Amino acid sequence: MKALVYHGPGQKSLDEHADPTILEPGDAIVRVTHTTICGTDLHILKGDVPTCVPGRILGHEGVGIVEHVGAAVTSFKPGDHVLISCITACGRCDYCRRGMYSHCATGGWILGNAIDGTQAERVRIPHADTSLYHVPAGASEEALVMLSDILPTGFECGVLNGRVAPGSSVAIVGAGPIGLAALLTAQFYSPAEIILIDLDQIRLDVALRFGATHVVNSGTADPVAAVKALTEGRGCDTVIEAVGVPATFELCQDLVAPGGTIANVGVHGVKADLHLERLWAANIAITTRLVDTVTTPMLLKTVTSGKLEPMQLITHRFTLDTILDAYDTFGRAAETDALKVLITT
Repeated sequence: MKALVYHGPGQKSLDEHADPTILEPGDAIVRVTHTTICGTDLHILKGDVPTCVPGRILGHEGVGIVEHVGAAVTSFKPGDHVLISCITACGRCDYCRRGMYSHCATGGWILGNAIDGTQAERVRIPHADTSLYHVPAGASEEALVMLSDILPTGFECGVLNGRVAPGSSVAIVGAGPIGLAALLTAQFYSPAEIILIDLDQIRLDVALRFGATHVVNSGTADPVAAVKALTEGRGCDTVIEAVGVPATFELCQDLVAPGGTIANVGVHGVKADLHLERLWAANIAITTRLVDTVTTPMLLKTVTSGKLEPMQLITHRFTLDTILDAYDTFGRAAETDALKVLITT
């Protein structure tokens, strides 16, 4: 089969690779029909994720059709159309029983990291019964790719961890796919203000179409002064970091109001300074999280009911044969205006 293989920092190629096989009774083999590229894949290629070793097939998002199941799989059968979760969960260990699927003792974020992932014609899914979801009848399978990772990530790590509440003020630093996913799902809770901050004016224009009340181009305006002006000098109740570089995390510390929450979503490969000398008396909460995908069933319902429209996040389409072009387009998003790229196998 064809697969996108990581060969070390800065190196990747579309290779011929052996098909995956059933290794454990709970495994399923899924023929991938659609997948995508995540910002985390770019972090891997930068060398920020040492658990991903050379030779690994990348990718942790997608939809597909079950081809084979292990003897212990009871919820899925060959021919089922499924959504692949970016998080693999056994459903039985201590962490899973606490809803922390991302820390599953035999799973977590392993696809495209510790085991081969979804940017291939086929993928092995461990713990299939608790790591796959049936595609609802009539649902757009292209749209559901956005439910593998970015929508639950923006919602759980940003909106829920950030304690977004009715009438509150929210600042989202970073108007990329994750920041926009947080913007879309923050509106479930009717905050009074949602302020998007980014260097890319085109992405900020998209944010306005998606429901932002205000946008700030940090390349042409002081984001701290702008947010303070919009919030009567207080700052925001929730500040979501959706980039993953030191400068944006430090900016969040300047944007948060007393009693507020900084919710980190970005993948950080290097240290960032924490200014406790300013924050120690401000009743600030700082949260971190790897997505658990506990909200995926709820998000599936919002998508199938038309309350959430993830198709609007897809800007470019490719085939698996042209996945290197997809990486180039996604990696140069500031030039190509890419949000999510859809890859059809």
